[in-house]
Formats: sequence, structure tokens, C-alpha cells
Amino acid sequence: MTAASPPGTTAALAPRRRSRRRGGKAALGLLGIALVVALLEVLPRVGVVDRRFLPPFSEMFSALVARVQTPEFWTAFGDTLTTWAIGLAIAMLAGIVVGIVVGSVPLLRDATASTIEFLRPIPSVALIPLAVLQYGTGMRSTLLLVVYAAFWQVLVQVLYGVQDVDPVARDTARTYRFRPLTQARTVIWPTALPYVVTGFRLAASVALILTVTGELIIGTPGLGKLVAVAQQSGAVASMYALVIVTGLLGIAVNLFARLVERRVLRWHPSIRRETSS
Repeated sequence: MTAASPPGTTAALAPRRRSRRRGGKAALGLLGIALVVALLEVLPRVGVVDRRFLPPFSEMFSALVARVQTPEFWTAFGDTLTTWAIGLAIAMLAGIVVGIVVGSVPLLRDATASTIEFLRPIPSVALIPLAVLQYGTGMRSTLLLVVYAAFWQVLVQVLYGVQDVDPVARDTARTYRFRPLTQARTVIWPTALPYVVTGFRLAASVALILTVTGELIIGTPGLGKLVAVAQQSGAVASMYALVIVTGLLGIAVNLFARLVERRVLRWHPSIRRETSS
């Protein structure tokens, strides 16, 4: 017969198993990146693709090293982060306020449902002519695109969150004659918070995409404008180097959003299951 394990053995081994699983996932992720880098290096050199249009990765990396040593790069990097942060903050504030107000009033929710479904699918890039006519090629043009795209991500999630409020809790608050702000703070907000955080995570990525898109097409100062200038001047390696930077920035934004989600919702069952798995 096999001897029974001590009571604390399983609990002690669980963190080690989780650590091994995470280490295995990280190793597979690094292996995937290494394979992509190897392909980018080999394919242009063996002639599978024309290196005039896709240079080897080593040339992209050299161009990236040269770029990060220039003040122009860091100025553009700061411009992109500034536009992204301001647009995301405006979209979050507007989406939360409008979502709570509209979602809390059935008449407003029914009256605006068709309008929301009509406006939400409109691509933000379709507003570029309007943005340029109104604000020129400055930051405000790109901000218009960012706010418009990110706002819907937040609004829809907040509306779902408000609808998920327990009717008994809502009726109890009305019975005790809670003021609207008190109801929003004590009844609606705790239920809607997980939806708000989900909206933040979605809006953060969308805001970055529209920030770079606006800089690329409109010419607003930032990394997107540097990509356009590099493409127009024939600096292909430098262009790809800047594209890599935008990709890394996207990963950083996603990790930041996930960190905020775990911090804000550390009490939520979904986060507890994620951290314990």
C-alpha cells in the first residue's frame, strides 16, 4: 500500500505547480518570438522576400538602436503616450457617467438604444475628414478619433453592469429613499465595477490603435507620424523599427490594463480563480 501524503503536502506543492506552468508558458512565448525573429532574419537573406521591402531583423534592430538615441524619437514617444492617456481618460469619464445615467433610467435606456446601436459601429477613421476640418492636424484631431472609439467600449460595458444590478437591492434603496448619487455609489457602482474594468481594458487597446492611426494618417505628432515619414523617405528598416516599438507599446498597454484589473478586482471570484490556477 502507498503511504498517505501529509495533509499539508498538496497545499505546499500547489504554488510550485503554478510556478512551473507559468514558467512553461513563458518559455513557449519566448520560443515563439525567437522563431519569428529567426524567420525575419533568414527569409530576406535567402531571397524568399525582397529585402528592399522587408530587410533582415538585424537591420531593423540596428535602426531601432539608432532611433532610440535621438531626441526626436522620445519626443514622439511622449506625444503618443500623452494623446493616448488623455483620450482614454476622457472616454472613461464620459462612458461611466453616461452609462450610469442612461442605464439607471429605463426611459432613457429605451430611447437611446437604437441611437447607440447606430453610432457604435461607425469606424473612427471615417471621422478623419471631419476632425481635420475642425481641428487641423493637431492633437485634438486624433483625440476626437480616440475618444469616439474608446467611449463605446466603456459605455456598452457600463450599461451591461447597470442592468446586472440586483432588483431587490435597487428596490430597497428606493424604499429607503436613497438619493440618486447615493444609489449610484452604494448599489450600482459595486455591481458595475467589474464591467467598468473590462471596458477600461478594451478601451486602452482601442485608444492606442486609434492614436497611432491618427498620427499615421492625419500627421499628428507621435510615433505614427515618424512611421509615415520613414516610409515616404524610403527608410524601410527604420520604418519597421518604429512598427516594432508600437507593437511593444501595445503589449505594455495590455499588461498595464491587466495589472489594473487585478488590483481593482482582487476581491472578485474571476480574479481569484485566475491567480489560483
